[in-house]
Amino acid sequence: MTGYGRLNETNEKFDVNIELKSLNSKFLDLRMKLPNNLKSKEHAIKKLITDNCFRGKFELSVDLVYLQNDEDSVINDRLFKRYIKELKRLSSESDYEGGDLIQAVLRVPNVLKAGSSELDENEWKEIQALLKRTIDQLNNFRHTEGEALGSDLKMRIKSIQDTLPQVEVFEAERKKKVVARLENAFTEFVNNETVDKNRFEQEILYYLEKIDINEEKVRLGQHCVYFLEIMDKKDVQKGRKLSFVAQEIGREINTLGAKAYSADIQRLVVHMKDELEKIKEQVSNVL
Repeated sequence: MTGYGRLNETNEKFDVNIELKSLNSKFLDLRMKLPNNLKSKEHAIKKLITDNCFRGKFELSVDLVYLQNDEDSVINDRLFKRYIKELKRLSSESDYEGGDLIQAVLRVPNVLKAGSSELDENEWKEIQALLKRTIDQLNNFRHTEGEALGSDLKMRIKSIQDTLPQVEVFEAERKKKVVARLENAFTEFVNNETVDKNRFEQEILYYLEKIDINEEKVRLGQHCVYFLEIMDKKDVQKGRKLSFVAQEIGREINTLGAKAYSADIQRLVVHMKDELEKIKEQVSNVL
Protein backbone atom coordinates (compact mmCIF):
# COMPACT_ATOMS: atom_id res chain seq x y z
CA MET A 1 0.00 0.00 0.00
CA THR A 2 1.31 3.41 -0.89
CA GLY A 3 1.99 5.97 1.80
CA TYR A 4 3.73 9.30 2.18
CA GLY A 5 4.96 11.45 5.02
CA ARG A 6 7.06 14.60 4.99
CA LEU A 7 8.16 16.96 7.72
CA ASN A 8 10.37 20.02 7.80
CA GLU A 9 11.47 21.54 11.08
CA THR A 10 13.73 24.50 11.76
CA ASN A 11 14.95 25.59 15.17
CA GLU A 12 17.86 27.63 16.47
CA LYS A 13 20.28 24.76 15.96
CA PHE A 14 19.44 22.98 12.72
CA ASP A 15 17.11 22.59 9.78
CA VAL A 16 15.91 19.05 9.13
CA ASN A 17 13.83 17.70 6.28
CA ILE A 18 12.45 14.16 6.56
CA GLU A 19 10.67 12.32 3.76
CA LEU A 20 9.26 8.81 4.07
CA LYS A 21 7.35 7.00 1.35
CA SER A 22 6.18 3.44 0.83
CA LEU A 23 5.03 1.19 -1.98
CA ASN A 24 3.36 -2.20 -1.82
CA SER A 25 5.59 -5.21 -1.20
CA LYS A 26 5.17 -8.70 0.23
CA PHE A 27 7.92 -7.98 2.75
CA LEU A 28 9.31 -5.01 4.63
CA ASP A 29 12.13 -3.51 2.61
CA LEU A 30 13.74 -0.31 3.90
CA ARG A 31 16.24 1.97 2.17
CA MET A 32 17.63 4.97 4.00
CA LYS A 33 19.57 8.05 2.96
CA LEU A 34 21.05 9.61 6.08
CA PRO A 35 23.53 12.43 6.77
CA ASN A 36 26.92 11.48 8.21
CA ASN A 37 26.10 12.47 11.78
CA LEU A 38 23.09 10.13 11.79
CA LYS A 39 24.95 7.08 10.49
CA SER A 40 25.55 5.82 14.02
CA LYS A 41 21.80 5.94 14.64
CA GLU A 42 20.96 3.88 11.55
CA HIS A 43 19.96 0.80 13.54
CA ALA A 44 17.77 2.82 15.93
CA ILE A 45 16.06 4.60 13.01
CA LYS A 46 15.45 1.28 11.24
CA LYS A 47 13.93 -0.19 14.41
CA LEU A 48 11.71 2.87 14.83
CA ILE A 49 10.27 2.35 11.35
CA THR A 50 9.93 -1.44 11.53
CA ASP A 51 8.19 -1.18 14.92
CA ASN A 52 5.62 1.30 13.62
CA CYS A 53 5.15 0.24 10.00
CA PHE A 54 4.24 -3.04 8.37
CA ARG A 55 5.17 -4.73 5.14
CA GLY A 56 6.00 -2.50 2.23
CA LYS A 57 8.92 -1.01 0.33
CA PHE A 58 10.03 2.07 2.27
CA GLU A 59 12.38 4.89 1.32
CA LEU A 60 13.58 7.29 4.01
CA SER A 61 15.51 10.45 3.27
CA VAL A 62 16.84 12.77 5.98
CA ASP A 63 18.56 16.09 5.27
CA LEU A 64 20.10 17.74 8.29
CA VAL A 65 21.78 21.15 8.10
CA TYR A 66 23.25 22.99 11.11
CA LEU A 67 22.41 26.66 11.16
CA GLN A 68 25.22 27.61 13.53
CA ASN A 69 28.73 27.83 12.17
CA ASP A 70 30.40 26.33 15.19
CA GLU A 71 33.80 24.72 15.45
CA ASP A 72 32.47 21.37 14.30
CA SER A 73 31.08 22.81 11.09
CA VAL A 74 32.86 23.52 7.84
CA ILE A 75 31.83 25.43 4.73
CA ASN A 76 32.34 24.00 1.29
CA ASP A 77 34.03 27.13 -0.10
CA ARG A 78 33.91 26.06 -3.70
CA LEU A 79 30.23 25.16 -3.62
CA PHE A 80 29.34 28.22 -1.55
CA LYS A 81 31.01 30.64 -4.00
CA ARG A 82 29.41 28.93 -6.96
CA TYR A 83 25.90 29.31 -5.53
CA ILE A 84 26.52 32.96 -4.57
CA LYS A 85 27.83 33.74 -8.05
CA GLU A 86 24.86 32.09 -9.77
CA LEU A 87 22.31 33.75 -7.48
CA LYS A 88 23.83 37.19 -8.03
CA ARG A 89 23.75 36.67 -11.78
CA LEU A 90 20.12 35.57 -11.72
CA SER A 91 19.20 38.51 -9.47
CA SER A 92 20.77 41.04 -11.83
CA GLU A 93 19.22 39.49 -14.92
CA SER A 94 15.74 39.40 -13.43
CA ASP A 95 15.98 42.77 -11.63
CA TYR A 96 15.18 40.98 -8.41
CA GLU A 97 16.52 42.43 -5.20
CA GLY A 98 17.09 39.28 -3.27
CA GLY A 99 17.21 38.88 0.48
CA ASP A 100 20.07 37.49 2.47
CA LEU A 101 21.87 35.33 -0.09
CA ILE A 102 24.34 34.01 2.44
CA GLN A 103 21.66 32.55 4.71
CA ALA A 104 19.89 31.10 1.69
CA VAL A 105 23.02 29.41 0.38
CA LEU A 106 23.96 28.06 3.80
CA ARG A 107 20.70 26.16 3.83
CA VAL A 108 21.54 24.38 0.58
CA PRO A 109 22.56 20.74 1.19
CA ASN A 110 26.32 20.08 1.29
CA VAL A 111 27.26 23.77 1.54
CA LEU A 112 27.36 23.73 5.32
CA LYS A 113 28.15 20.32 6.70
CA ALA A 114 28.38 19.09 10.23
CA GLY A 115 31.74 17.70 11.12
CA SER A 116 32.41 14.25 12.36
CA SER A 117 30.92 14.90 15.78
CA GLU A 118 27.67 13.10 16.54
CA LEU A 119 24.39 14.55 17.72
CA ASP A 120 24.09 15.13 21.42
CA GLU A 121 21.34 13.32 23.30
CA ASN A 122 18.86 16.21 23.22
CA GLU A 123 19.31 16.68 19.48
CA TRP A 124 18.83 12.97 18.88
CA LYS A 125 15.60 13.03 20.90
CA GLU A 126 14.34 15.88 18.74
CA ILE A 127 15.17 13.96 15.57
CA GLN A 128 13.45 10.85 16.96
CA ALA A 129 10.28 12.83 17.68
CA LEU A 130 10.30 14.25 14.15
CA LEU A 131 10.79 10.79 12.67
CA LYS A 132 7.85 9.48 14.69
CA ARG A 133 5.63 12.32 13.45
CA THR A 134 6.65 11.56 9.87
CA ILE A 135 5.82 7.87 10.37
CA ASP A 136 2.43 8.87 11.79
CA GLN A 137 1.78 10.96 8.69
CA LEU A 138 2.59 7.99 6.45
CA ASN A 139 0.40 5.62 8.48
CA ASN A 140 -2.49 8.09 8.39
CA PHE A 141 -2.06 8.30 4.62
CA ARG A 142 -2.16 4.51 4.36
CA HIS A 143 -5.16 4.32 6.69
CA THR A 144 -7.14 6.76 4.54
CA GLU A 145 -6.24 4.85 1.39
CA GLY A 146 -7.10 1.59 3.15
CA GLU A 147 -10.61 2.78 3.98
CA ALA A 148 -11.30 3.58 0.33
CA LEU A 149 -9.78 0.25 -0.68
CA GLY A 150 -11.91 -1.61 1.86
CA SER A 151 -15.12 -0.01 0.57
CA ASP A 152 -14.28 -1.08 -2.97
CA LEU A 153 -13.49 -4.67 -1.92
CA LYS A 154 -16.74 -4.98 0.04
CA MET A 155 -18.71 -3.63 -2.90
CA ARG A 156 -17.24 -6.24 -5.27
CA ILE A 157 -17.75 -9.14 -2.84
CA LYS A 158 -21.34 -7.95 -2.41
CA SER A 159 -21.69 -8.00 -6.22
CA ILE A 160 -20.60 -11.67 -6.26
CA GLN A 161 -23.01 -12.46 -3.42
CA ASP A 162 -25.88 -10.75 -5.27
CA THR A 163 -25.06 -12.63 -8.48
CA LEU A 164 -24.98 -16.07 -6.86
CA PRO A 165 -28.79 -16.36 -6.25
CA GLN A 166 -29.39 -15.51 -9.91
CA VAL A 167 -27.78 -18.84 -10.82
CA GLU A 168 -30.75 -20.68 -9.25
CA VAL A 169 -33.14 -19.02 -11.71
CA PHE A 170 -31.57 -20.96 -14.58
CA GLU A 171 -30.83 -24.23 -12.76
CA ALA A 172 -34.18 -25.99 -13.27
CA GLU A 173 -34.26 -25.17 -16.98
CA ARG A 174 -30.60 -26.22 -17.24
CA LYS A 175 -31.35 -29.71 -15.90
CA LYS A 176 -34.31 -30.13 -18.26
CA LYS A 177 -32.15 -29.22 -21.23
CA VAL A 178 -29.41 -31.63 -20.15
CA VAL A 179 -31.90 -34.53 -19.78
CA ALA A 180 -33.52 -33.70 -23.12
CA ARG A 181 -30.14 -33.58 -24.83
CA LEU A 182 -29.16 -37.00 -23.42
CA GLU A 183 -32.48 -38.57 -24.42
CA ASN A 184 -32.27 -37.19 -27.95
CA ALA A 185 -28.69 -38.38 -28.35
CA PHE A 186 -29.59 -41.80 -27.01
CA THR A 187 -32.63 -42.32 -29.21
CA GLU A 188 -30.65 -41.18 -32.23
CA PHE A 189 -27.98 -43.85 -31.89
CA VAL A 190 -29.64 -46.66 -29.89
CA ASN A 191 -32.78 -48.69 -30.53
CA ASN A 192 -35.33 -47.81 -27.82
CA GLU A 193 -36.60 -51.39 -27.60
CA THR A 194 -33.22 -52.65 -26.39
CA VAL A 195 -32.78 -49.93 -23.75
CA ASP A 196 -33.22 -50.73 -20.09
CA LYS A 197 -35.27 -47.75 -18.95
CA ASN A 198 -34.31 -48.12 -15.29
CA ARG A 199 -30.63 -48.28 -16.14
CA PHE A 200 -31.00 -45.28 -18.44
CA GLU A 201 -32.66 -43.26 -15.66
CA GLN A 202 -29.88 -44.24 -13.26
CA GLU A 203 -27.29 -43.03 -15.74
CA ILE A 204 -29.11 -39.72 -16.13
CA LEU A 205 -29.25 -39.27 -12.34
CA TYR A 206 -25.56 -40.10 -12.07
CA TYR A 207 -24.76 -37.55 -14.78
CA LEU A 208 -26.91 -34.89 -13.12
CA GLU A 209 -25.09 -35.52 -9.84
CA LYS A 210 -21.76 -35.03 -11.61
CA ILE A 211 -22.81 -31.59 -12.87
CA ASP A 212 -24.64 -30.56 -9.70
CA ILE A 213 -23.41 -27.14 -8.52
CA ASN A 214 -25.06 -26.88 -5.09
CA GLU A 215 -21.83 -27.58 -3.20
CA GLU A 216 -19.95 -24.97 -5.22
CA LYS A 217 -22.66 -22.38 -4.56
CA VAL A 218 -22.62 -23.08 -0.82
CA ARG A 219 -18.82 -22.93 -0.57
CA LEU A 220 -18.67 -19.78 -2.71
CA GLY A 221 -21.21 -18.10 -0.44
CA GLN A 222 -19.27 -19.15 2.66
CA HIS A 223 -15.98 -17.86 1.24
CA CYS A 224 -17.56 -14.47 0.50
CA VAL A 225 -18.89 -14.25 4.07
CA TYR A 226 -15.48 -15.22 5.46
CA PHE A 227 -13.79 -12.60 3.26
CA LEU A 228 -16.01 -9.89 4.75
CA GLU A 229 -15.45 -11.21 8.28
CA ILE A 230 -11.68 -10.91 7.86
CA MET A 231 -12.08 -7.35 6.62
CA ASP A 232 -14.16 -6.39 9.66
CA LYS A 233 -11.64 -7.78 12.14
CA LYS A 234 -9.27 -5.38 13.86
CA ASP A 235 -6.17 -7.26 12.74
CA VAL A 236 -3.63 -4.90 11.23
CA GLN A 237 -2.29 -7.31 8.62
CA LYS A 238 -5.01 -8.97 6.55
CA GLY A 239 -3.56 -9.06 3.04
CA ARG A 240 -2.30 -12.65 3.04
CA LYS A 241 -5.56 -14.03 4.48
CA LEU A 242 -7.67 -12.09 2.00
CA SER A 243 -5.45 -13.26 -0.85
CA PHE A 244 -5.88 -16.90 0.19
CA VAL A 245 -9.68 -16.58 0.47
CA ALA A 246 -9.79 -14.83 -2.92
CA GLN A 247 -8.02 -17.86 -4.42
CA GLU A 248 -10.66 -20.16 -2.90
CA ILE A 249 -13.43 -17.95 -4.30
CA GLY A 250 -11.81 -18.21 -7.72
CA ARG A 251 -11.64 -22.00 -7.47
CA GLU A 252 -15.38 -22.28 -6.78
CA ILE A 253 -16.30 -19.82 -9.55
CA ASN A 254 -14.17 -21.77 -12.04
CA THR A 255 -15.80 -25.07 -11.06
CA LEU A 256 -19.20 -23.43 -11.32
CA GLY A 257 -18.39 -22.36 -14.86
CA ALA A 258 -17.05 -25.80 -15.82
CA LYS A 259 -20.29 -27.46 -14.67
CA ALA A 260 -22.64 -24.78 -15.95
CA TYR A 261 -23.82 -26.22 -19.31
CA SER A 262 -25.88 -23.04 -19.63
CA ALA A 263 -25.15 -19.86 -21.54
CA ASP A 264 -27.12 -17.84 -18.97
CA ILE A 265 -25.13 -19.24 -16.04
CA GLN A 266 -21.89 -18.74 -17.96
CA ARG A 267 -22.71 -15.02 -18.30
CA LEU A 268 -23.13 -14.81 -14.53
CA VAL A 269 -19.85 -16.69 -14.04
CA VAL A 270 -18.04 -14.26 -16.34
CA HIS A 271 -19.39 -11.34 -14.29
CA MET A 272 -18.21 -12.94 -11.03
CA LYS A 273 -14.78 -13.65 -12.54
CA ASP A 274 -14.48 -10.03 -13.60
CA GLU A 275 -15.27 -8.83 -10.09
CA LEU A 276 -12.83 -11.35 -8.62
CA GLU A 277 -9.97 -10.18 -10.85
CA LYS A 278 -10.51 -6.64 -9.61
CA ILE A 279 -10.58 -7.94 -6.04
CA LYS A 280 -7.25 -9.74 -6.55
CA GLU A 281 -5.66 -6.58 -7.95
CA GLN A 282 -6.80 -4.60 -4.92
CA VAL A 283 -5.90 -7.27 -2.36
CA SER A 284 -2.29 -7.10 -3.52
CA ASN A 285 -2.25 -3.57 -2.04
CA VAL A 286 -3.62 -4.63 1.35
CA LEU A 287 -1.19 -5.00 4.26
